Amino acid sequence: MTATATRPERLDFQTSPDRYRHWKLIIEGDIATLRMDVQPTGGLREGYELKLNSYDLGVDIELADAVQRLRFEHPEVRCVVLTGSLDRVFCAGANIVMLRTSAHSFKVNFCKFTNETRLAIEDTSANSGKRFLAALNGTASGGGYELALACDSILLVDDRNSTVSFPEVPLLGVLPGTGGLTRITDKRKIRRDRTDVFSTVAEGIKGKRAVEWGLVDRIAPLSKWDEVVAEMSRELADSVPAREAIGIELTPIECAEEDGTLTYRYVTLARDDVKRTAELTITAPEDGPKTAEEAYAEGAGWWLLQAFRELDDALLNLRMNFREIALVLLRAQGSAATVRSTDALLADSEHWFVQETRHFVKRVLKRLDLSSKSFYAVCEGGTAFEGTFLELALACDRTYVLNDPETPVRLGATPANAGLYPMSNGLTRLETRFLGTPEAVPEILARTEPFDAETADELGLATFAPDEIDWEDELRLATEERASFSPDALTAMESNLRFPGPETMETKIFGRLSAWQNWIFQRPNAVGERGALTCYGTPQRPEFNVERT
Repeated sequence: MTATATRPERLDFQTSPDRYRHWKLIIEGDIATLRMDVQPTGGLREGYELKLNSYDLGVDIELADAVQRLRFEHPEVRCVVLTGSLDRVFCAGANIVMLRTSAHSFKVNFCKFTNETRLAIEDTSANSGKRFLAALNGTASGGGYELALACDSILLVDDRNSTVSFPEVPLLGVLPGTGGLTRITDKRKIRRDRTDVFSTVAEGIKGKRAVEWGLVDRIAPLSKWDEVVAEMSRELADSVPAREAIGIELTPIECAEEDGTLTYRYVTLARDDVKRTAELTITAPEDGPKTAEEAYAEGAGWWLLQAFRELDDALLNLRMNFREIALVLLRAQGSAATVRSTDALLADSEHWFVQETRHFVKRVLKRLDLSSKSFYAVCEGGTAFEGTFLELALACDRTYVLNDPETPVRLGATPANAGLYPMSNGLTRLETRFLGTPEAVPEILARTEPFDAETADELGLATFAPDEIDWEDELRLATEERASFSPDALTAMESNLRFPGPETMETKIFGRLSAWQNWIFQRPNAVGERGALTCYGTPQRPEFNVERT
């Protein structure tokens, strides 16, 4: 029989190196080592063992935290070595029993988070002067090899046993869920016929053939393993300029919860579980640092970094802990002047800390883009949807702007909207919004002063701009209607509509996750009573419906 899907206890996305259970972070000069040492009994819930360095969401939460800390706390590091602590095994991939016994929505959100973590590794390589070496000290299977593919170089031990493999199709009836198929074709550009063979050979490929096919960059025997790891990590470190900087400590995020509301310093998330809606509000302070040195002195307390770390935590809570919420009403409040001055600093400063903060804001905005919730921006009295905060409105599915002369509403563009935060499709959110009328983008960016609701509507930044008489009724009806629709249909619709324009490796990864992997995870051939994922590890053989759809 199919195992009952269980839901884990409330997930906490905050951690730190002194709390890691599954990773060891070692800093030696400009080279860091992240050693995977998954504790078999350290899963997020009971019912499965994390054998052979297989992972669950808790393992990946620690990895995401480590990558983030390397960027902010260790700017001096130029190469990160990812390796394992077990003999003959680097990582067996996502834990099968965990997947089999998890709710469908959890499985898909789990894959989404691991995708974002691997993309964060690639973003770190592209923008933070750090190269990543996957030193595969043993077999890398499924998600373990997908983690290696996110790195700049892959070294595989040549011990006549260790392989790289994608066993999902032949053994589980699913697909590599964290971008594996896309990376071997689009990133490593391996031939189609070879990728076809590789993706259907459960035992994987090893040694010289793995190098010949481009699956790894180099192999090394056990006798020379440490020597080659040191040589390759040194070469990668020397390929980027040294950064003489002292990092800042990413202090814990404080959050209080009462009556369904999460309250941070700059962010609040209030839920209405009956209506299946939430109100997410971000607030800018009255003042903020004007120079990079002042921002750096504030460290993790710099309002922009703290606010978006809080927003990131709130979005993850919405995804994983509050999965029944259908619609999020997003508001931006506080001092628009502070947002504007901060945007000027982000655009002009080359200080490493300011740049790292900018890239972090970019990743949080992408997290919003990719969240399976409906988002409506609500622009009313006191709104501060300008610059970086305007990006939040542009990321929403609709924008409602109150058009009331007695309640002034101001929106505005800054240099931040001209390219500081590209989307997964490589375009700005303004370019994406006005794909069919690109001439609208420079017109909006040319406006150096905030504009009112009527102008926002004329410029195409409002979906609807009701007057004060219709405002409450129109917003209420739109909210009730959205919450009544099929969540599955909305998720699919939003995934189709949010990324028009060019297709990139990133949009392919998430598009395939949302469509094919989402679909396959529900099919009897994978999760039915005799599906491959259900039968794996049991005496039963899977039985397939043989019709090709």
